[in-house]
Amino acid sequence: MLTGTVRETHYVVGDWQSAAFGTGPADRARAEAGVAAAYAAAGLDAPERYIWVPSPARGAVAAAVLAGHGEALQTAGLDDLLEQARADLGEGAAGGSVLADVRTRPWEAERAAACSEQGPEQWPRTWADTGGLLWNQVQSLVTRVRAATGEQAHARSRAEGNPLPAQERVASLLRAAALDAVLGQHDAPWLALFESLGRLDGPLAGLAEVARSAGWWWPYERLVILSERPSELHRDEPGRLHRGDGPALAYPDGFALHAWRGMPIPRDFVSSLTDLTPDRISSEENAELRRVMLEIFGYDRYLAETGARPLHRDETGVLWSIDLPGDESVVMVEVVNSTPEPDGTHRTYYLRVPPGTRTARAGVAWTFGVDEADYHPEKQT
Repeated sequence: MLTGTVRETHYVVGDWQSAAFGTGPADRARAEAGVAAAYAAAGLDAPERYIWVPSPARGAVAAAVLAGHGEALQTAGLDDLLEQARADLGEGAAGGSVLADVRTRPWEAERAAACSEQGPEQWPRTWADTGGLLWNQVQSLVTRVRAATGEQAHARSRAEGNPLPAQERVASLLRAAALDAVLGQHDAPWLALFESLGRLDGPLAGLAEVARSAGWWWPYERLVILSERPSELHRDEPGRLHRGDGPALAYPDGFALHAWRGMPIPRDFVSSLTDLTPDRISSEENAELRRVMLEIFGYDRYLAETGARPLHRDETGVLWSIDLPGDESVVMVEVVNSTPEPDGTHRTYYLRVPPGTRTARAGVAWTFGVDEADYHPEKQT
């Protein structure tokens, strides 16, 4: 039976996980009320205008224009993005950024107070039980969105035949603009921590309201730019971006990320692999794409068609290695599930293990998180 405190923390983390990976249209009224509350907590008047954009990438372009980088967009051949940003921003002054007042300073004050209350021993444990459970998955997503904001502009500029310095400069400026955003729903790890400590009723209440209702946003004295949440988000069981028949993450304006088991892949990459062969896999120069191809083709099929020989065999399974040019070997242990399927057959699994593994037993033990000498199963499953 969970204690009241543990149960409450469990639900808090679950709620913020749902917010972090939520999709669908923003609750604009709730988000705008949250922004006004955040401004009020910082001693500022509410913004005069709320500007909604369909993705963080488009918000970053508008923020870059407000920072005076419109000329860089033109130099990179991205006149259409500049025109779109100007249309999004409309007439009227924006004033300076108030990011430090609205988010940075109150956030740091609450974190410092919470850390002081918890003490050096309890603080890391509290984080591990709350925000730490969400951090890696959310931060990976944030990093990918920021990078793609610059990469897509870089690719478009390159396609226009613009000079490399112009391409790189505009990509850098857009990544920097994305760094200046309040992350909205993707601030969930820290907000889960603060809520578990009862610290969302004060200066952070408005920020939490926006995070429950919308995506990234940029605060200025007289206006705020808010982005929609994703329209689609697909992840695998460990929580990595993953999809084979379309974008793993997509926003309403078409800004999207394609990924397989968390690895970035080109658009339509998976659908182009209908005639995949071992030769094509081994000739792929990009190591990450080669791993994706190998997984899609099937380890067992690749081993059979290349005539591979096992490195080691014992009562726990069979250890295999696939040598890939310019990359570390893919080492796997083949094990048979002792529990039969409904039809009476026993399913075979190929489990990825570290490249330095030398015995099947060591490989199986590694998958259970123990040393080979300590692996003594009563029954293998």
